[in-house]
Amino acid sequence: MAGTFDRQTIESIVRQIVYSRFHETPDCGCSSKTGNSLNHQSGLVQPNLVVSISARHVHLCDAHVEILFGKGHKLTKMKDLYQDGFFAAEETLMVVGPRKRMLPSVRILGPTRPATQVELAFTDGISLGIEIPVRESGKIEHSPGCVLVGPKGVVELKQGVIRAERHAHMGPADAAYFGVKDKDRMNLRVEANGCTTTFEHVLVRVGSGIKLEVHLDTDEGNAADLEHATNVELIK
Repeated sequence: MAGTFDRQTIESIVRQIVYSRFHETPDCGCSSKTGNSLNHQSGLVQPNLVVSISARHVHLCDAHVEILFGKGHKLTKMKDLYQDGFFAAEETLMVVGPRKRMLPSVRILGPTRPATQVELAFTDGISLGIEIPVRESGKIEHSPGCVLVGPKGVVELKQGVIRAERHAHMGPADAAYFGVKDKDRMNLRVEANGCTTTFEHVLVRVGSGIKLEVHLDTDEGNAADLEHATNVELIK
């Protein structure tokens, strides 16, 4: 729903928006590393494993797009994401937490969804003053809210802010290769600069037409030095 702010707060937020447009380049929403995958079966083709850092971003419903950017507005594609049909939009938003702490330019990812969802990392929650729960994407019930500020309006979310739990997207053939099914758990092993980091309990999400891709948040990717990884492996 639309939020109500006093004049001083609105002016402060607008100043922050203007400042951010000239001083900050928002993240496009992801960065990736390709690697190998382990298989203990025979006769199956080894899929190409992509591990991506999913930076802070927002998924909007159609109604909130119109409130924030104007009636009839449609998201503008800036860049296709690895999964077919998904994209980073040109549009960004200010995300405001308690005590008016804010992230000035958070990228929107498309297409739109039935419910608005804000995906942040643990350190983003500290910056905003929000204790963010780890959830599977789409599971926003009883999660904290925030305020979204766009060029045309403001939306006050009562819920929808989550830390998306680490997960592996895969198609049916990939699932058969690893011997897993939807909602199973796997481990991800990352080797970088002589150090090895293993992420346990990676949620498996199987769907038709989906490419094999693991999503980590920014904190997780940085902790494992994913950018300089020499090998990444999914292990059952």
